Amino acid sequence: MYRRSEPEGQGLRHGRPSQRLRPAGGSLLDFVPASAEETAPPEEARTLEKVGASVRVVDLPAPSHNARAPEEPASAADFFPQLHLLGSIGINDIIVWLRDGIRWIVIALLLSGAAAFAYAVTATPRYTVYTDLVVDPSNLNVVSDDVFTTNPQRDAQLLEVESKLRILTSRNVLQRVIDELRLSEDPEFVKPTLLDWLKALLAPRDGKTDKDLAAMRVLSERVEARREERSFVVVLKVWSEEPAKAIALSDAIVEAFEAELFQSSAESAGRVAQNLNARLDELRRNVTEAERRVEDFRRQNGLQSTNGELVSNQLSSELNTQVLDGQQRFIQAETRYRQMSSAVAGGRTASASVFESANMTDLRQQYNALQQQIGSMQLTYGERHPRLVAARSERATLETAMKDEARRILERAKADFDRERKALATLRGKADNEKSNVFTDNQAQVQLRDLERDARSKAAIYETHLARAQQITERQQIDTTNVRVISRALPPNARSWPPRTLVLLIGGAFLGLALGIATALALGLWRFLRGKTRAAA
Repeated sequence: MYRRSEPEGQGLRHGRPSQRLRPAGGSLLDFVPASAEETAPPEEARTLEKVGASVRVVDLPAPSHNARAPEEPASAADFFPQLHLLGSIGINDIIVWLRDGIRWIVIALLLSGAAAFAYAVTATPRYTVYTDLVVDPSNLNVVSDDVFTTNPQRDAQLLEVESKLRILTSRNVLQRVIDELRLSEDPEFVKPTLLDWLKALLAPRDGKTDKDLAAMRVLSERVEARREERSFVVVLKVWSEEPAKAIALSDAIVEAFEAELFQSSAESAGRVAQNLNARLDELRRNVTEAERRVEDFRRQNGLQSTNGELVSNQLSSELNTQVLDGQQRFIQAETRYRQMSSAVAGGRTASASVFESANMTDLRQQYNALQQQIGSMQLTYGERHPRLVAARSERATLETAMKDEARRILERAKADFDRERKALATLRGKADNEKSNVFTDNQAQVQLRDLERDARSKAAIYETHLARAQQITERQQIDTTNVRVISRALPPNARSWPPRTLVLLIGGAFLGLALGIATALALGLWRFLRGKTRAAA
């Protein structure tokens, strides 16, 4: 039979739970477990018996009352004999404990005061300065159609201010401050340690980069910015170990912030201008190609224009005017020729006014003067008087000369009439031919206008983009950010940390007093629970 050892083979015991008399009011003794003496002995025990490959439970007879009980572990009541008297502690006990532990109170008070004084003397001072800025979300309206638009909604404006607030403490701004003030060489921001020397010895790296990173970490911990509620005012908080350096840091951060905003807007405008310039090359090629198609079409169809009008239209108009003038001259020449022909046929060459020439005028004057002489002679002389006969013979000669001059004028009028008729016929032929050209040119001009419209639209787009690109390029040189400093950083009156020495001493004294009192009470309670002292009467 297999049997476990006594500590392991001790089975479950069925016993009666012990009962303790509790006070009527209740105390901390209610939570104290019953002692080993109050526990009833078990009535029976069980053990395990191994038979072959199986194990079975075997009931063992209950041990006699005379047998020695196994040793049980010590309970809390054994370690703290007076634990059941915990509820009887009163104010007198606490006073006694404080009186007995007065030395601990005095020691804690002295140590805390000394520690506070040492910290006040050795702690690194902090001088904090504040700068107030107004970050207006709407930029200055320098140009009418700026690249950046302003959202009138208040929520969007607050988001814009919060974004700029984040830029104020960004690494770009802080890096500008580090480079400007050379903080990577300042022992206040970069403090060399033995660990850094070992790292540099084991893994050599760029020392300036490590110093910049260290200065960046320290500076980012010393800078804080927040926005005042329901306003666009931003408060910048900066601290340093020296008041002048804190003011220099604050001013440098503000300048770097303004420079960063200007650079950001300039870079954004530069990207827009660069994209427009890249687009301008294609637009320029499109305009050149459209204008080339217009000129090729004009050349192929012989469409010439002057002052925006086709030459064929102008020529047709001029020919029509010439036809009207030629027709008028033809009518005048025809009328004059017919009047002369009628006067010659009627023998009215001497009196007809249509015959106009210098020779005809002289002949008429001679004829009129001779006619007057003949009339006078008829009254003075007889019909057969030699002088009258000679005058009549001379008159006949003048009439013949006048008829010859009239025929000559008639022939010239006939030549003018024929010339005007031929000229009119020629002009009409040219006008008719030009009309057909005008119709052809007008049909071609429909397509030409379409090509010209396409060229004009592309040219307009190109000119718009060109002007916009030049405007945005110039916009890069203008700072439109609306950030104003309303309160510059002033030298602080006192350090912000640590507090004054007197304040630290008072705080250390209170802390030491509390620690001493707590220590005295803890020691008194320990001695009471261990039974070294009794409760005060």
